[in-house]
Amino acid sequence: MIPQEIIRRKRDGDELNAAEISSFIAALAAGQLSEGQIGAFAMAVWFKGMSRAEIVALTLAMADSGDRLQWADIDRPIADKHSTGGVGDNVSLMLAPIAAACGLAVPMISGRGLGHTGGTLDKLESIPGYMITPDADLFHRVVKEAGCAIIGQTGTLAPADGRLYAVRDVTATVDSIPLITASILSKKLAAGLETLVLDVKVGNGAFMADRGQAEILAQSLVEVANGAGVKTSALITDMNQPLADSAGNAVEMRNCLDFLAGRKKNTRLETVVLAFAAEMLVKSGVAASSDEAERMARHALSSGKAAEVFARMVSMLGGPADLIENPDRYLARAPVAKPVPAPRSGWLGACDARGIGVSVIDLGGGRRHPADRIDHRVGFSELLPLGTRVNAGEPIALVHAADDAAAERAVAALAAHYRITEEKPELTPVIAGLI
Repeated sequence: MIPQEIIRRKRDGDELNAAEISSFIAALAAGQLSEGQIGAFAMAVWFKGMSRAEIVALTLAMADSGDRLQWADIDRPIADKHSTGGVGDNVSLMLAPIAAACGLAVPMISGRGLGHTGGTLDKLESIPGYMITPDADLFHRVVKEAGCAIIGQTGTLAPADGRLYAVRDVTATVDSIPLITASILSKKLAAGLETLVLDVKVGNGAFMADRGQAEILAQSLVEVANGAGVKTSALITDMNQPLADSAGNAVEMRNCLDFLAGRKKNTRLETVVLAFAAEMLVKSGVAASSDEAERMARHALSSGKAAEVFARMVSMLGGPADLIENPDRYLARAPVAKPVPAPRSGWLGACDARGIGVSVIDLGGGRRHPADRIDHRVGFSELLPLGTRVNAGEPIALVHAADDAAAERAVAALAAHYRITEEKPELTPVIAGLI
């Protein structure tokens, strides 16, 4: 196998066969390809696309590049959820323990920030001691005993995807439907899932800004996953504004703890979390209907069972046992916090969600290069939702920064990302469709 020939053929629009794709991915996993070759392949796919057969071959090759997990000794349905990425999207942090509290086993393999979006692993790393790459035995034990475990890819689980993922992040090849499909599903297939629910974001803060493209991606994911034997559905959700009222790492972890404690009710975030919980429970056969499933999820929250599951997961993976009771003891705060005043009175009519995500990176809360270190303290909190009436000078958010200069830049940037209108805007539903 000559890597540059495979790259050339894909660059020229040829359809690669399964053997060519398999050999390229095997070389990638073995460390035999340069970052330039990986980036060139990703860019060729971005421009020329892949047939359904090529996507299936790529997905299976990446899933087979490492170990496949087995859950034969766990008598719960094995289920998971995955998001294509958004701003203020911390759904997984609450959803996994809710689903586990309702009777599912959730081995959730998550990723780091990608492009302008935040990463679940980066948020979890704001918890001191939390191990995002435990060995296979510990991962299995946490899923079995706590009900869920949110971790990153280990060196033996779809290792080819890990390297390709890092290169895509810095080569403007994130928003490729074949690469997104293979990346997401290779990890899920390797995790030994029985059912999967996908969150496909659409809007100016998503990788798919166009509804039609989002539906194409959702269809691709659902067809490939079901074809590989995993019962899968997808919800298309709105990402024209941050989903939570926080964007960052430690600030989103605080948001998660507030949600599990019942302090984030009647929000867009709650709507999405409960919708995915219901879909997971129905898809796995634990609940007979969406209404029954939602009642189960709400009870898991109100009874404190979901919080207990989350606390046990954190403790078993090396984090503090009393994180929920004492978050200020463990979640670092940025030294500078500044409000973002509304430049004039009116309605928060629209925002550039992607720009808000980029502003988090500018604060140091994301990466420009794979090896960059993240400042988990920085970001935005108390973001007001679109459709809120504000007066001039009233805070629309709070900036958390490492120093005064960074805070001032972020204040100006965030204010510029919002459009204030004289008329109350008509907002799109947060759940846009089901595939």
